[in-house]
Amino acid sequence: MYAKISARELADAIDRGEAGTILDTRPADSYEAWRVPGAVNVPFGLNETLDDERESEIADLADGGPVTVICGKAATSSTLAAELDAAGYEDVRVVKGGMRDWNDLYERAEVAVGGENDGAEDGDGDVDVVQFQRRGKGCLSYLVGSDGEAAVVDPARHVEQYVVAAAERGWEITRVLDTHVHADHISGGRELADRLDVPYHLGARAADRVEFEFDPVEDGDVVPVGDVDLTALAAPGHTTEMVAYRVGDGAVLTGDSLFLDSVGRTELEFGEEGAERGAEMAYDTLHDVFSELPDDLTVLPGHVTVESDGRYANGSPGEPVAASLGEVTSRLDLLGLDREAFVERMVENVPEKPANYETVIAINAGREEYENDRDAAQLETGANNCAA
Repeated sequence: MYAKISARELADAIDRGEAGTILDTRPADSYEAWRVPGAVNVPFGLNETLDDERESEIADLADGGPVTVICGKAATSSTLAAELDAAGYEDVRVVKGGMRDWNDLYERAEVAVGGENDGAEDGDGDVDVVQFQRRGKGCLSYLVGSDGEAAVVDPARHVEQYVVAAAERGWEITRVLDTHVHADHISGGRELADRLDVPYHLGARAADRVEFEFDPVEDGDVVPVGDVDLTALAAPGHTTEMVAYRVGDGAVLTGDSLFLDSVGRTELEFGEEGAERGAEMAYDTLHDVFSELPDDLTVLPGHVTVESDGRYANGSPGEPVAASLGEVTSRLDLLGLDREAFVERMVENVPEKPANYETVIAINAGREEYENDRDAAQLETGANNCAA
């Protein structure tokens, strides 16, 4: 009988190099768009049987080693696993929940940032940052702690993890912040703030987009968390209300305004007809906001690029996704373009949009609701695709 393993167990096996042969039974287009690292596509239907040709193909791939089978929701993968078991394979495993559970898998990384010294001025005291990495999607969120208090920045809908992590460190969550209205995943910001009865912050310009009350922040506003100040920096481009946060003199939480290898795309809010306007905003943000900050600030972005083969473009799961501002800007060729060339590049090189982005935006703006976790998982399935 084949075994069942969790997405967590698969991730740990991949990280140890012990996953064996991973077979992805989804259709080729789904596989090409998004998969776990190292998976080989062997499309297989619910009513298919294992013929000699396919069995020989899998035997060559496995070479006598363990076989792990994954699909969208563990349906067709279970069918293939049963066929392999009947064919005499002794070590076959199915990933429970399939890619849907892989989509909800998180890693944590402790991020070292500056501003930790006894002579620090008010608002620039000791600070600790925990980065939460949504492994399959590349979404990043943060727990920023100082002197027993903490703020959660860009939380996903799986809010319990932030409460647990804060409790483990003896921190009280006193604020929740979203850098913008997200298009690729459902925010847990309002839910977490309501649960803890703490302020929920968005950029003030979000008032034109959302249908709920929030605590607005303007450019230059200071949001204190323990002994450290989070200073709001208006950073429009990806969205009109985008806000980055300088964390004392150690880091800058850039949301989707600046990634380690790109910048946020501009047509998800503005539409194709308004993408040029958003690109001009993004140009000004890069040259008038981030270029004025110290090069040694640690950039903590809202996403890490996850390649179609499941690998991080920068770093490894469980390791901090971070780099100095100087390093990021020096390798970002977009910054070397003049305004006209920058806008042209942003408008003409538009990648595939995030899955269900219009519905996700509507939910995060308070115009729609999702019925249950299963519906939410379906809406969020796939890579984030928020970079230009």
